[in-house]
Amino acid sequence: MRVVQRTRPANRPPGVAFMNCDGLNAEDVKHALAGAEQAVVTIGFEYTGKAWKAMWPKAMRNLLAAAEAGNVRVVHIDNMYQYGPQDEALNEDMPLTSHGVKPAVRSEITRMWQKAAREGRVRWASLRAPDFYGPGVGRSHIGDTGLAAIAKGKAAMMLMNPDQPHAFAYVPDIARAALSLLDAGDDAFNQAWHVPCAPTRTARELLQMGADAVGQKLKVVTIPTPLLPVLGLVVPFMKEYGELRFTWTRPYYVDATKFSRRFWSDATPFEVGIPAAMRSFPTAEPTLKSTKKSRGHTPAATTATS
Repeated sequence: MRVVQRTRPANRPPGVAFMNCDGLNAEDVKHALAGAEQAVVTIGFEYTGKAWKAMWPKAMRNLLAAAEAGNVRVVHIDNMYQYGPQDEALNEDMPLTSHGVKPAVRSEITRMWQKAAREGRVRWASLRAPDFYGPGVGRSHIGDTGLAAIAKGKAAMMLMNPDQPHAFAYVPDIARAALSLLDAGDDAFNQAWHVPCAPTRTARELLQMGADAVGQKLKVVTIPTPLLPVLGLVVPFMKEYGELRFTWTRPYYVDATKFSRRFWSDATPFEVGIPAAMRSFPTAEPTLKSTKKSRGHTPAATTATS
């Protein structure tokens, strides 16, 4: 087993090798997959439409060529942008969208692997998950600026409406789903699958669960969705989120019936996942106060314990 990425990870399980690889370099990718029977692929690029348009198709071409050359089965951890705005629960048979830049790019690379699969050149499984959360997960709508902020006694900041029902996948469940596909026969490949999620709640409900887990009072600061395009004129990052506001302006549900019938349906409950995530984040430092009345004693502070 080996981990393949651009930088060496700080920690690796015993016996797991590391190989340097740039997904935009065809020879790197071919070398990384050489000799493997199967691989789990997850890639992240700079979160801008310009970067995605330039990088994602190139990376997908490299991956498809390497998978074909080495006859490697691939489980690709994917998102759900390619469905675009929908008013019902997302399912794998929905058409691909041309809405926006990043959603359209996801549609483009989906068509690339679908074509290669139809032509019998690859064995490819797309494992799609909505927004996610979990222990140590910072890059999430409820990560660094949400649950992690609450653990430090700060206000959670939401760029989107926190009171819309919105599906979240637990990262360990995503890993479990990937392993399920790796253990499956070839008939599970050349198609898309949705990761099972716990029954959908609102982000505010999840943040409240996080606050309760560490004895903090929930404080939430929200940026109204209509302001994102305006703020994007000053802060480009806001503009990048703005084109995906359709995922937060309506209830966002995920239908994972297909996966549940074939594999499993017992997604980790939020009542388990949220406290586990909270235990992974640094907590607020105790406020040290010394008064004559307390005679030097410090007040007790509530912290998360593992």
